[in-house]
Amino acid sequence: MGIQLTLNKGKVPALVWTKDIEPEAIQQLVNIAQLPILHHHIAAMPDVHAGVGATVGTVIPTKDAIIPAAVGVDIGCGMNAVRTSLMASDLPTSLYKLRMDIESAVPVGLTQHASSKVHGSAMHRAARAMDPGLDRIVAKHPALMKMQRKFNSTWLCQLGTLGGGNHFIELCLDESQHVWVMLHSGSRGIGNAMGRYFIEKAKKDMGRLVHALPDKDLAYLREGTEMFDDYIEALNWAQDYARLNRELMLRAVIAVMQKQLPKFSLTTEAINCHHNYVSRESHFGENVYVTRKGAISAFDGELGIIPGSMGAKSYIVRGRGNAHSFCSCSHGAGRRMSRSEAKRTFSRVQLAEQTLGVECRKDGGVLDEIPGAYKDIDSVMANQGDLVSVEHTLKQVLCIKG
Repeated sequence: MGIQLTLNKGKVPALVWTKDIEPEAIQQLVNIAQLPILHHHIAAMPDVHAGVGATVGTVIPTKDAIIPAAVGVDIGCGMNAVRTSLMASDLPTSLYKLRMDIESAVPVGLTQHASSKVHGSAMHRAARAMDPGLDRIVAKHPALMKMQRKFNSTWLCQLGTLGGGNHFIELCLDESQHVWVMLHSGSRGIGNAMGRYFIEKAKKDMGRLVHALPDKDLAYLREGTEMFDDYIEALNWAQDYARLNRELMLRAVIAVMQKQLPKFSLTTEAINCHHNYVSRESHFGENVYVTRKGAISAFDGELGIIPGSMGAKSYIVRGRGNAHSFCSCSHGAGRRMSRSEAKRTFSRVQLAEQTLGVECRKDGGVLDEIPGAYKDIDSVMANQGDLVSVEHTLKQVLCIKG
């Protein structure tokens, strides 16, 4: 359907790809649009909803500045997916043991790998290339070490781990009944620490000017300052960490599957895409910093992943390169209600009903992730037909949540 709302209450317009948007999110878009650092307009995807300072599902192009809170604290959070040669008929009737074995191989929630198993392992070797970059960042900002307990070992032990919230690992079937592995995670505790640290630095660096902002969480760092350069360095490091984290998890999941299922191969190259990140790009005649907060890159021909909730369909898409969205699309269905509201609204019985046919947790610990707490993914997809085309439609048969 394309652009459905245009808000003209700021210094630049806000183009919105949906009418399904709550008043709080509209106000946040208006707030963002007041900033003097914006280029041309801002774009809100059809999964847009209220976030901290900035709406989730928004593309924000800025000149000579970046808003750390718009990037958020899960820097580099994103998706990974790969198709296998396995068919639905190759899967066992019960996927419970497979789920348990994957959860044993990939720590979920607050758990992480034991340090005794990490040091000297293949995972440790994969992480070594990241050591020098992190050492430089911490040398300049030692306070970061106080923000993450056992800083020196935690970031390493959390590599290849899922985390909690809306992060997940899934086995899905496409329209031809091929089995896909799909997962969603980010930069774990280290990315969270970096995000929170530089959000506060931006507020302090703006000094009294922060009070002139429509929301103090929209404080930004100016290009040409030492703090901006340090943030860019930390941002790039955390984005690389998040990508490596997903790659290691994918390897671990495939290894478990190879032990339990018939011999198979990977029939597509893994799609690995961020949806909380910053990229230097050229749009509408200017080189700008594009912050995609809950949005993925969708340049012409580019493959991406748009997941639904834990009981709904997901999509492998190909970008159409729509200039008005800054070549972006939604990163998922988008929440319809907060986690606390979902827990008040729904029951475990409803969770079981809404995830019927999916091997997954159905206890109160994941009630806030119930499909009913999310927007309808089919409506979201219908609203962005000008942004992406659908390559594959996936339906999960196994879902692991933290």
